[in-house]
Amino acid sequence: MRAIEITEFGGPEVLKVGDVPDPVAGDGQVLITVDHAGINYADTHQVENSYLQAAKLPMIPGGEVVGHTADGRRVVALVGSGGYAEKAVAAAPYAWDVPEGVSDGDALALVLQGTTAWHLLKTSTHFQPGESVLVHAGAGGVGSLAIQLAKHWGAGRVIATASSEEKRKQALELGADAAIDGTPEGLKDRIIEANGGKPVDIVLEMVGGPTFDESFAALAKFGRLVTFGAASRQSAAAIDPSRLMKGSKTIVGFWLADCFGDPSLLGDPLTELFGLVADGTLRPIVGGEYALSEVANAHEDMRARRTVGKLVLDPTR
Repeated sequence: MRAIEITEFGGPEVLKVGDVPDPVAGDGQVLITVDHAGINYADTHQVENSYLQAAKLPMIPGGEVVGHTADGRRVVALVGSGGYAEKAVAAAPYAWDVPEGVSDGDALALVLQGTTAWHLLKTSTHFQPGESVLVHAGAGGVGSLAIQLAKHWGAGRVIATASSEEKRKQALELGADAAIDGTPEGLKDRIIEANGGKPVDIVLEMVGGPTFDESFAALAKFGRLVTFGAASRQSAAAIDPSRLMKGSKTIVGFWLADCFGDPSLLGDPLTELFGLVADGTLRPIVGGEYALSEVANAHEDMRARRTVGKLVLDPTR
């Protein structure tokens, strides 16, 4: 089968199409003919081996696929790796049936980004109706869904950051009450101004570095900041515990992989998200479809912040 198999770590240049043997499903696994695969920012870390979990070579990147099983089921599945290919194998409990009214792109947007947004608000920050929520990268896969979920669940005010006027406009169209430039310099002041002169209750942060620092400084009393990425590839400044005590603030980390040991931690939110898409409440943004042979371009575009929403890969091209 055709697949992207890397034999050395690096940037987008190591992503090349080749022929590899078809995978074989073992006990408790399902073989999926891939219609589309998801492309995630985490894949760029996996390819250069800078992710939270070390990768091993040779490797076929890609952690999620949507396609068909031999018995005709249309499923979206988490595969860990192996998604950038014409066929992939998944553990049976991590392959969920996709209902009618949910497209391939919708399903791929929900299985990782959607469940992440769900857990960031429900599990990590214990969001309550009426609270203000700052969503970084509001035009991205997680951010675009988090904006909509926060509004749907009754947020008092949702503020999004984005790197361009076009992306900020999209965040507003998705329901954000304000959209601001995410450049770190002066970010604290822009956040507070966008929240009517008040610090924010919740921050969903995945940029790292000075963006994290400025966001923490804009946090209200009893506020919660959840960090779930470091797209800038920079470390934030160390936080002295006394800065948490003053203001009774919380910093929490989230990594979706910590949910993988219990399929219900993904399946239950996914069922709710599927329903919200089917009834028109939630609108995943599919920002682009790339041929398998164009996956290096997809990674370049993502790293350069030229993309919005969910990116999908067509292994047939």
